[in-house]
Parts: sequence; C-alpha cells; structure tokens
Amino acid sequence: MSETQLQAARAGKITPAMEQVAAQEGQDAGSIRELVAQGKIAIPANPGHTSLAPRGVGQGLSVKVNANLGSSPDRCDPVEEAEKLAAALEAGADAVMDLSTGGDLTAMRRQVLNLSPVPVGTVPIYQAAVEVTAEGRGIIDITAEDLFRVIEQQAAEGVDFMTVHCGVTRAAVEHLRSEGRITDVVSRGGSFLTCWMLANEQENPLYEQYDRLLDICQKHDVTLSLGDGLRPGCLADATDRAQVSELITLGALTQRAWDAGVQVMIEGPGHVPLDQVQANVVLQKRLCHGAPFYVLGPLVTDIAAGHDHVACAIGGALAAWAGADFLCYVTPSEHLALPGPNDVYEGVITTRIAAHAADIARGNQAAIARDRAMAQARKAMDWDAMFELCLDPKTAKAMRAGSPPGEEEVCTMCGKYCAMKLVNEHLHGKD
Repeated sequence: MSETQLQAARAGKITPAMEQVAAQEGQDAGSIRELVAQGKIAIPANPGHTSLAPRGVGQGLSVKVNANLGSSPDRCDPVEEAEKLAAALEAGADAVMDLSTGGDLTAMRRQVLNLSPVPVGTVPIYQAAVEVTAEGRGIIDITAEDLFRVIEQQAAEGVDFMTVHCGVTRAAVEHLRSEGRITDVVSRGGSFLTCWMLANEQENPLYEQYDRLLDICQKHDVTLSLGDGLRPGCLADATDRAQVSELITLGALTQRAWDAGVQVMIEGPGHVPLDQVQANVVLQKRLCHGAPFYVLGPLVTDIAAGHDHVACAIGGALAAWAGADFLCYVTPSEHLALPGPNDVYEGVITTRIAAHAADIARGNQAAIARDRAMAQARKAMDWDAMFELCLDPKTAKAMRAGSPPGEEEVCTMCGKYCAMKLVNEHLHGKD
C-alpha cells in the first residue's frame, strides 16, 4: 500500500508534491514537510489524477481559492461544464469541485479530472443520491453500500479531495431540532443525511463507518474535506448549537484521520455576521487542532442576491486574515441559478481579490511586493506592467481599450488633468 503525503512527511520524506508546493510558495521544502506532518498543511494529490500540479493549503501558505462547477437536473451540458472549468482556470482558481447532479456524472467528473491541472474535489453523496433516485428509490433509501461504492469509485478515478458530512450525527440533528433555526439545513449533502437519519432512525453511516472511509482515503491518498452539513444558511442561525456541536465532532474525527495517515481539511460556515467571522475561525482552529480551514464565503449579509460574490469576498477577506486557509468562491448567481462560465470567471476573480487582500494583511511578502510593483508601475504610467500585475488583466485591458484617452499615458477618468502626470512633471521634472 502506497504512502500518503501525511505518512511520507511523518517518515521524514520530502515528496515531489512537497517540492512543488515549496517552489510555488517560495519556501523551504523541509518546512513544508514539517507542517504536512503536523496536519497543518494539506496537499490534495491523488496519484490517480495524472494531470495534477499540486497545491498546498494551510498554515504559512498563500490563501487558496476554490471554484464549484457542475451540472444540475435542469442544466447538464458537458460542453458548458468544460467552458466553466476553462473560465475558472483562466481566472486563477487553485482548485475546483465537480458538484454535478445532472447528466452522466461519471463522464462529467472524468472530463474535469482529465482537463484540470489543479486539485479536483467532489461530494460523493450527490452521485449516490442521483443513482438511487434513477432506480426509482428515494434519497432515504440510500444504503451504506451505495455510498461507499461511490466513494471507492471516485477515489480510484483520481479525485483529490472529498467533502463528506461525517459530523451530521443524530445528536447534532437533535441540537438542530431544539435550536429552532430559520433555515434549518442548507447544505445539500447535509440535508440528504439529515432526512435519511430521521426516516431510518439510524446513525449517519459516514460517522458510524468512519474507519471504512479512512481506509479508502489512505489507499488513494484522498484528502478528507470534513463538511459542515449544519452550516448556517442565514445570519440569524450563525454560531448556534447545531453548528458548533458538528464542529466539535469534526475535531475528534480530524485526529482519527491523522492517526490513519489521512490528510484533512475542515469546512466552515456559509452565512456569518461580520462581527462573528473571526470568532468562527478561532473556534475551528482550536477545536480541530490547526487543520486547514476551508470556508464558503462566508457571506456577511443575506440580502445581496445577484451580488453575493461581493458579500462573499467581504467575509472571505476577513476570514482569511483571521486564519482561514481556503476560500470557496460564490458567484453572482448564488441563490438564483446555476452559474455559467461568465459567473464562474467573475466569482473566482472576486474571491482572489479577497484572498490577496488577506495575504497582504498576513504578511505574505510576495503579495506585498506585487502591490508595491503596481504602485511603481502607476507612477511610471507603465500600462503594460500594470496589466501584467493586476489580478484580472483581461478585464482591465478591455476597459481601457473601450475608452481610449486623448493622451496615451493617461486614462479617460482625468485625461490631461491626471494627478500623477501633473505631479510627475512639476515635482520630479518628468515630461
């Protein structure tokens, strides 16, 4: 049986993936190995994903951005899914997740794995639910064998990380019931398991058979992304007993995964008031032993429909500054429709802005140097350098081309009254 990144790190070995992450981050490979060994950095890198260029997530690394892709029962075009993946990669996503629930799910996932050089994640219970309903059964009829067969299949195909809602236990559901939430459960996987447990009066098989899950993940070096199935779906539900009880369980499951040589990330809440974001990050890091934290947003208001990517970026910047390691994007169509390629591109760029702002606040020297270089390029009126340095050169170039100035070195905002041009001329004597 092959070693996982975690097992190799604990044995004192520096793997090629660790060397690649170190080169990307401008760090020493030995330091990366040490933090992988401690579980504070995860490198999702299934050996079966042959097109992968690994990325690291966790302590001391740049904040990473994930883009969710995937079809739905109402919209399942493989061509569009390939376009969405291309848009995510062009915009600079560090990872993608295939959340398809419509069409040929295996073909969709294999397409993403073949085309993606970044880590690919899934939520296996989606495929299990689609398959049982296609057979005329209901979601409450999913069996443990249905679920673990899908997990084994996806792991063998090369999926790098999997969201599994192991902390949605019967006890957590009782906390949910007594809490009196407004939005109850908004996680799709969390809702499947909640309904299954209520209907069958049995424990969550992902929790009850956790060792079986660990065996599969260790065999294929799949990183567990321990999902927040009871994440709040509105500000009023944030940081309640249901959410925190699940997080406590995930902390215990993190230690068990590490003991089995399996890498772990912890998923965090979706809707959180601005004043609770930092507390949520501190709580996760404490309860889950410093494991990498992967947050959806968080969205800091419930009323930004059509602009939820902005609400996400505000919360994401604060969460990452407080210690979150991995930001899951939100697109402008969140809560409204399945995103298309343009939504994907805009969502990734907006979340990358949040990640970069957090990197600066966290003292990342490469991020700080990039902003300083941009300031110098602006002072020099060097448009080529400005386009090269900005996070979205394509949009920046198109905006400038669409409104050409009368004088080449300025833009049409100020024209000949450009403050920087005037001061360059009179303070520094530059023509």
